[in-house]
Amino acid sequence: MKIADLPSNVRELISGGTAIPAHPLALNASRELDRRRQRALSRYYIDAGSGGLAVGVHTTQFEIREAGLYQPVLELAAQSAADWTDRPLAMIAGVAGRTAQAVAEAKTAAALGYHAALVSPAPFRDASEGELIDHCSAVAAVMPIIGFYLQTAVGGRALSVDFWRRFASLDNVLAIKIAPFHRHRTLDVVRGVIAAQAEDRVALYTGNDDHIVADLLMPFAHRRNGEDVTIRIVGGLLGQWSVWTKAAVDLHARCRAAVAGDADVPAALLALDAQMTDINAAVFDVANDFAGVIAGCHEILRRQGLLEGIWCLDPQESLSPGQAEELTRVTKDYPHLTDDSFVALHLDRWLND
Repeated sequence: MKIADLPSNVRELISGGTAIPAHPLALNASRELDRRRQRALSRYYIDAGSGGLAVGVHTTQFEIREAGLYQPVLELAAQSAADWTDRPLAMIAGVAGRTAQAVAEAKTAAALGYHAALVSPAPFRDASEGELIDHCSAVAAVMPIIGFYLQTAVGGRALSVDFWRRFASLDNVLAIKIAPFHRHRTLDVVRGVIAAQAEDRVALYTGNDDHIVADLLMPFAHRRNGEDVTIRIVGGLLGQWSVWTKAAVDLHARCRAAVAGDADVPAALLALDAQMTDINAAVFDVANDFAGVIAGCHEILRRQGLLEGIWCLDPQESLSPGQAEELTRVTKDYPHLTDDSFVALHLDRWLND
């Protein structure tokens, strides 16, 4: 499947920029898939206005593969989306593992109607950049791909400007998720895309949960052949946006509107960058090197009633000491960046089979 084979409204949605939450995994107390609540999460994200769903990614828990849940979870999300709305949604599947596994997962995702594969670099942490390029090319032969600059704290690696130039030059590259949580490395992606002259065909999405608003508002200007080239990050594909998603969609829309004209960006909007970063520190458990990142997302969804508990496939994975109190603090301090009332209004309908 090539980019040209995608529905035109999906291509336009991704290239124009949208808000895509990274879909969590709903489990019951026996750590088995809770299909009812998994479906409710998809319905929530759709009704919140998200432009798509990213499934099989870090927030979905990479362990779904060993648990035999990769295809069932992707299939459930695709079916839930198709049953719930007629509007276009960008369906993104995370693919992991070495090349044979990633290609097999891409084939599964394509067969289920997914539009693009988000390619994890984690299995190639010690490989050469050329080997990683070959890996990405093999997956791109199956379906359109989204590059992923994953932060080193959760299994990523440093990648050069030249890597991103080569990656952006590949056929069938739809977008890049920039998530190194590192400003210099974020610029390396931008420079690589500009060097590849791919700024008009490869959409940039922030995965930098620590600088969401700044990424969406900042013009990135770099020189190419003696001329300035300006590029923008147009959307977000974020674990942070798996919670309080209605507020996230609204925030994305405000940022896009603010940069559409020639007027200065309002200071009040710029101030939200630090507030969102503070929220993310609590949700992602930055104080404990991200140990409670998935459990933090689950806890917000549990408090809202979307999840029954915060169980993860790994029994050792849970909230860190003090994390619950931090979540309470940021919920109280930044009510304008939450959507608890929206969820309460619709929860019964989402949970209704």
